[in-house]
Amino acid sequence: MARVTVEDCASRIPNLFTLVLVAAKRARQLSNGAVTALDRENDKSTVLALREIAEGKVGEEVLTQPDGPKPVLVEEPAAFPDSFAVVETDEGF
Repeated sequence: MARVTVEDCASRIPNLFTLVLVAAKRARQLSNGAVTALDRENDKSTVLALREIAEGKVGEEVLTQPDGPKPVLVEEPAAFPDSFAVVETDEGF
């Protein structure tokens, strides 16, 4: 896994503000399940996004693309086991 530097990416996107926006947007897309042309090599989405920029696989066009599907939050039922039962006692509580 080669180290990615800002200089590698700045040669593709010279405006550093735009570079940050592109990298963040692409990392978000990758986190939401976007397909990459590169081998992930156990890289996190942020590193993979920078590698894609450095290799010229993505550029400023990313800013006009949607982030992709949002993760769906699933509400789970209450965490009470079915084995709870009401027990009557003579203690008068």
